[in-house]
Formats: sequence, C-alpha cells, structure tokens
Amino acid sequence: MTASMLCALLLVFCAGAGLGWLGHAARAGQRAAAAEAQLAALRENEQLVRQSLGAASADAARHNSQAIGTLVEPLREALGTLNQHIRQVEHNRINAYSGLREQVAGMQRISQQLSTQTGQLVSALRAPQVRGRWGEVQLERVVELAGMAKHCDFDTQVTGTGRDGSIRPDLVVRLAGDRHLVVDAKVPLTAYLDATGETDPARRTEHLARHAKHLRAHVDQLAAKAYWEAFDPSPEFVVLFIPGDPFLDAALTADAGLLEYAFGRNVILATPTTLIALLRTVAFGWRQEALSRDMATVQQLGRELYTRLSTTGAHLDKLGTQLGKAVDAFNHTVASIESRVMVTARRLHELDIGDRAVPAIAPVQSWPRAVGFSDTNE
Repeated sequence: MTASMLCALLLVFCAGAGLGWLGHAARAGQRAAAAEAQLAALRENEQLVRQSLGAASADAARHNSQAIGTLVEPLREALGTLNQHIRQVEHNRINAYSGLREQVAGMQRISQQLSTQTGQLVSALRAPQVRGRWGEVQLERVVELAGMAKHCDFDTQVTGTGRDGSIRPDLVVRLAGDRHLVVDAKVPLTAYLDATGETDPARRTEHLARHAKHLRAHVDQLAAKAYWEAFDPSPEFVVLFIPGDPFLDAALTADAGLLEYAFGRNVILATPTTLIALLRTVAFGWRQEALSRDMATVQQLGRELYTRLSTTGAHLDKLGTQLGKAVDAFNHTVASIESRVMVTARRLHELDIGDRAVPAIAPVQSWPRAVGFSDTNE
C-alpha cells in the first residue's frame, strides 16, 4: 500500500469520527435540553410542595400551640402556686433562721456569763470565810423551806461549852420535849473544786479521793467536839450539813464507806434533800406534841367545867328547895288570910262598906323544877 492510500484512509477515518462526534453532540444537547426542562418542572413542583408544606405547617403549628397551651396552662398555674409557696417557705426559713441565730447568740452570751459567774463563784468558794458563810446561808434557806418558823423554833450561832471550851454550831433546832438538834455547815470543798476544774481523769480521781479524805477528817473533828454534851438534852449525834448533793456524791464515789464511818462517829451527813426530810420530821414531832398539850388542856378544862357545873347545880338545887319552901309558906299564908281575914272583909263589903270588892288571893300552883345534878362538890 502506498502512502497516498494511507493518507486517504486516514482522512476518511477522521471524517467519520467527526461526523460521529457531531451526532453524539447533537443527541447530548437534546438530552441536556430535556433534562433542563425536567429540572424546571421539578423546581416548580418543589415550590408548590414547599408552599403546601408551609401552609400545612402553619396550620399544624396553630393547632399544636392551642393544644399545648391547653395542657400547659394548668401546669403554669401550678408552677406559679408552687413558686409562691417556695418563696413563702424560704421567707419563713430566713425568719426562723434569724430567730434561731438570735437565740443561739443569746444562749452563747448566757453560757459565757454563767461560765464567768461560775469561775467567780469557784474562786470565791476557795476562801474559807466565804465558803463558810455560803454554807450557813444555804442552811438557813433549807430550814425556812422546811417550814420550821411555824412549827419549830431554831437559833443560829449559839454559843455553848464543850469538852475543849467554847463552841458555836451553825444551827440549833429545838425539838419536842425541850431537846436540841445541832447542825454544822462547815464543809471542806477545796479538793472538790480542784476536781471540777481538772480535765485529766487520773488527776480528777486523785482530787476526789482527797475530797473524801478531807470530809472524813471533818467528821472526826465534829465527833471530837461532842456538841450533844454542850446542848443537853440532845440526841447523841450532830448533823453535818453538806450544801449540795454533788459534794456528797463525789465523796461517796471515792469513799463508799464514808456514811457508815460517820454514823459510827455519831455524825449524820445530810444534804439539802435529807435535811429537809429530817426537819419536816421534827416539825411533825412539834405538831404531835402541840396536839398532846392541847388535848391535855382540853381534858383539864373539861374536868374543871364539870366540877364547876356540879357546884352550880348544887346551888341551884338548894335555891329550888328554898323556893319550894317559900311557895309552901306563901300558900299557907294565903290559906290563913282567906279563912281568917278575907271572910270579914267580904262581910264588910256586903254591908256596903268600901267601893270595890276584895279580890281573892290565889295560891301558887307552880313549883321549882329539880336540877339534874346528883353530885354536890362545894
């Protein structure tokens, strides 16, 4: 094959290819136009759909809003009421908290004042003179509380003579039968005060043991004074007044045999509670003795009254007898006058002598009643 033939074939091939491409391009243009037409139609449909959906959505939104409003309105009202209640509760809580805070602050102030006053009292009670006077005041209050002023007399700071010379107990109560009850109120409290201010348990136990030891020593001192001999007649014991139950409880905790030991030494340990019971017993004894005296007085007065009534009855009986004799003499006199005098007087009246008739003299018919006393004691 020659070169010219090859060129001709190549030209033919290129022409066919160009024609094919042109045909293909024409078909592609047609398809593109159809596609653009379909796209425009789709866009129109899409716009219509969107408008329809918008209208439907607006209607649905209105309906849903109304339905939701119907459902939510009670909830909104309930929430409003709840919020108002919560605000009221919060307001009340704030007020209550403020009041509680004021009360707590007041309690703190009172606690601080009590702590200060307690510290001052503890410091004052460490002085023997102050402690002794405090015990005496507490003793006098207990005696007054027991009602002794009306039923039983008592004296304070009475001086007597004991084994070792002059003694002066804090209180002497006069019992029934002219007897006396001696009470002493001087109690050692230094060790107890040390124990109350101690935080170490071991040290506190040591102080309480020392407190019990001091109280036992004071029992020995009172027993040695023998107050009952200086104020005879008196029971053979003396009352040791302890001005507070905790003082005795602390001593008994450290020394359980202290009460028995004091009894053996003729010393009675008495707190305000037990002393009031003891003094009320004394007051009861006074009342019983007063009743006995009153009964004896009534019996004596009754005996005297009976004797005097018997004497008066005897005198009345004699007077009645004399009255009876006087009546009898009067009747005899009347009878004599009637039989010897009045007869003549009536005859004179019959002779028209005198303006008035002579009245008749009636005898006495009543007699004195007998007096009901058989005994006659002059």
